[in-house]
Amino acid sequence: MKQRYHLWLAVSLALFISLVAVSAVLAQDSSPRTPTDDEVNAIAKQLYCPVCENIPLDVCGTQACEQWRGLIREKLAAGWDEAQIKQYFVDQFGDRVLATPPARGLNWLVYIIPPVAILVGVYVIYRAFMAWKQPVDELSYEQESTPSDEDEYITRLEEELRSRQP
Repeated sequence: MKQRYHLWLAVSLALFISLVAVSAVLAQDSSPRTPTDDEVNAIAKQLYCPVCENIPLDVCGTQACEQWRGLIREKLAAGWDEAQIKQYFVDQFGDRVLATPPARGLNWLVYIIPPVAILVGVYVIYRAFMAWKQPVDELSYEQESTPSDEDEYITRLEEELRSRQP
């Protein structure tokens, strides 16, 4: 009975040690992780080609953009995150490579002017509709003429017409 207990203990211990060794081996990644094209393009979509005007880096077909996408892939494989990669390109080429300009300096106007312009436009349209909706006084278009406003010629003409009527 004691031999059986020792055998069971030895087998259990051997099994436990082999599981620990296998899990340690599986936990180690022998090859570096290769980022997928989707991961690379997700970052490249947020950057513009510094050589071509207004073309996102993910769709630009120049050799330089191919190299920059390769650089993004290398940085992702090295463990860099999206913010670090974008900052790297900003450091190299300036803010113009970013698809969304940072809200600093005069760039904050990009975020302020469109909503303000929309609100002002809505207000102007509202005021115009309210002005069109109000009834117009007919008397406001007719000018009451007084004898002092009339021309001398018109006064003489009216007098002659009155005198000739039977």
